[in-house]
Amino acid sequence: MALACEPLCHFGGRLYFTSFPNPPPRSEVLNRLAAGPDYAPRIRGTSAGSSSSVTPDDDAKYYYFTIDDQLLYLSFFQDWGPLNLSMVYKACILIHELLQDQTLLSHRLVLYSSNDPRRKANAALLMALYVMIVQQRPPWEAFHPIAEIEFMPFRDAGRGRSDFNLSIQDCLWGIYKAMQNGLCDMNDFDVEEYEYYEKVENGDWNWLTPNFIAFASPVDPVWIKREREKIEQAKADAPVSPAKSTRDHALQRKLPTPFLNCLDYFEKSNVRLVVRLNNALYDRQHFMERGIQHQELYYDDGTNPTDEIVRKFIDMADEVVEDGGVVAVHCKAGLGRTGTLVGAYLIWKYGFTASEAIAFMRIARPGCVVGPQQQYMYLKQLEWCKWSAYDEVKRIRDMSAAAATALVVPATPPAEDDRMDVSDGPAAVPFTPVPVPPARSTPRTDERAGHAHRGARERAQLRKHCA
Repeated sequence: MALACEPLCHFGGRLYFTSFPNPPPRSEVLNRLAAGPDYAPRIRGTSAGSSSSVTPDDDAKYYYFTIDDQLLYLSFFQDWGPLNLSMVYKACILIHELLQDQTLLSHRLVLYSSNDPRRKANAALLMALYVMIVQQRPPWEAFHPIAEIEFMPFRDAGRGRSDFNLSIQDCLWGIYKAMQNGLCDMNDFDVEEYEYYEKVENGDWNWLTPNFIAFASPVDPVWIKREREKIEQAKADAPVSPAKSTRDHALQRKLPTPFLNCLDYFEKSNVRLVVRLNNALYDRQHFMERGIQHQELYYDDGTNPTDEIVRKFIDMADEVVEDGGVVAVHCKAGLGRTGTLVGAYLIWKYGFTASEAIAFMRIARPGCVVGPQQQYMYLKQLEWCKWSAYDEVKRIRDMSAAAATALVVPATPPAEDDRMDVSDGPAAVPFTPVPVPPARSTPRTDERAGHAHRGARERAQLRKHCA
């Protein structure tokens, strides 16, 4: 007895996608039914009376597999996707291994999911990402097989009702644009490192691009307590004990493990700048003593930055990026304020749209950009693109001016003391002309010499005759 499912979406080659009513059957049951002689599922895009196969073979075999019970999204509040970069990587490995499996070379591979709108959208996106990343097909081709299906849009990690949605196409184009600009290379992706450091107890950070790390603020409870005591002593007009260096304190106590992991990892990962966007929860000297610059760009949680903050962040970050360094950015959780500023840089530097930047960052670090920050990025994206165009024109103009200055260098006039005094100074050195070697005699030069000699003789005779 065949189980009802949606018509199969053909992604090209041997890859298909479908969904079953929730809860979906186990893959063992489906594969046992698919082994029957009369099994012929419907293919999307074919009429009911036509052949059910995209290709003319009538004996096609099908192998069903699912990721619903393996790759689960861990939500913050109301969010449910897209799945993070580690899960994208694992899904690509799974699909690729099934395609290479010698026992399945004659089978069509069907990724299926529950028709629960959340799981259905996540699974369909994974199949489209595999086609785009591994098979290197453009995003419009990767999305085409599922273009006629309605999917639930992705939302932010806020508590309130969603008023800004992301589509599967936004996610595809975000990853595609990142790959085109060298910001996402799955060949260099370290899944074990990603999953280790994204945990709160190990540091809670993710690489967004090869030049940006987003992380939650390190917390040093001892330092926080000491700062509060200083404030209370100042209010009571009590004498404040002399402060010790962070190295002295480090010798007396051990920093929290997540903070130590952060310091050690950043130092060896070429992090040159840390930008703090929230209230201080640690002593910045810990970074500075390891040769890492530290800048403050505070703005309130859940709000949007001013133009001055965005401009300053773009300028300081781009200086580090252009020099080959890494910028680490954090607010309290490393999601909302952090994602907003890094997203502004992606729009300014690489031409992302706001939706593409948010989608890409949420796959790299789930939860990025929250609430009204989404509309803010959407409304400011054109202005940031104008900034980029203006900056590029100014850069080209400055380069042209520098090149023109380098070609024509005015001679520096001698100083007043360096000028030669003819009356009191030493006698001028007589100019000795450099001897010029005589020209080589050729028939042509001999002929010209003869003409010159005759002309001189005739002019002399003419002057004598006139006299």
